[in-house]
Amino acid sequence: MMTELKKTPLYDKYIEDGAKVIDFSGWGLPVQFSSIKEEHIAVRENVGMFDVSHMGEIIVEGENAVEYLQNVLTNDISKATDRKAQYTMICNENGGVIDDLVAYKLDENKYLLVVNAGNTDIDFEWLQQHTIDGVTVTNVSKEYGQIAVQGPKALEILKSQVKEDIASLKMFEFIQDVEIFGKNVIFSQSGYTGEHGFEIYCAAEDTVAIWEGLLDLGVVPCGLGARDTLRLEAALPLHGQDLSTDITPYEAKMGFSVKLDKGDFIGREVLAKQKEEGLARKSAGLEMLERGIARTDYEVQDKDGNKIGYVTSGTQSPSTGRSIALALINIDQTEIGNEVFVQVRKKLVPAKIVKTPFHKN
Repeated sequence: MMTELKKTPLYDKYIEDGAKVIDFSGWGLPVQFSSIKEEHIAVRENVGMFDVSHMGEIIVEGENAVEYLQNVLTNDISKATDRKAQYTMICNENGGVIDDLVAYKLDENKYLLVVNAGNTDIDFEWLQQHTIDGVTVTNVSKEYGQIAVQGPKALEILKSQVKEDIASLKMFEFIQDVEIFGKNVIFSQSGYTGEHGFEIYCAAEDTVAIWEGLLDLGVVPCGLGARDTLRLEAALPLHGQDLSTDITPYEAKMGFSVKLDKGDFIGREVLAKQKEEGLARKSAGLEMLERGIARTDYEVQDKDGNKIGYVTSGTQSPSTGRSIALALINIDQTEIGNEVFVQVRKKLVPAKIVKTPFHKN
């Protein structure tokens, strides 16, 4: 028996606009409105928007909220402010990543955690299991809508619609109580595309009005297909592929989100050991040297035919025209320029290790 897909407040708009809708982590979401390439280019050269209302929102509050979050998150939450959000991770005892997320300090002792859609229930359960006195954890995902407006023209279009100085926001800075199209929202300078842009958090019932207002301004609606090619060109990890409960932040080259000096936290012992002793494997950028796309889980071999790792994400880059991938491979094979081979179906296709991101504005 098929489970009915969950729907964001914009689902009926997708259908009305003729978007191609797919199942993504149990949600009915648009993979594309026009074409993946057109939407990708719109974001790289102009401005596009994504419905990310499927993302999970969890509120952590109480007098011991900071103490609690310091234990369950890898970054130092004491450095977050009512303007500066924080990219961080939930790790298990082995240092594997249960989820990566962004934490917003909404008020003294009140934090909003924005987590990946497919992990919302897992994260919520984990966070509840580790609660302490003086802290409540609440899943408020159904109360929120979220729209990401991304691209070099994002600021120009949005600043004409709000009174607040959003132009002064730096990466992961945010402002609460911003009014746009008559709706009260949170404006965050953040995104998942490698472009300058903003994420707008609103009440679920206000999502359609904001989406329609942005459409009227000429912002191009984009789907999951372009979101994936954009984030991969920017070498931004996707949980479940480039990050997982078997991959640590250091292995994924996201060690900046781990603060070992803040005191004890779940997974610290293993992560500290990795930091001290060095890694056996890590994520590396690959560029294919011949025809073929390196797909997730394809085997990577060295010149002697030994397995040295596997592809975590791969695509044909719309910006460069090249076939690119992220792969988790043995540390001694990660030197820039090193030639390796990817098992693409029955053929071994040569590739080389390259610097990431693959595309940078």
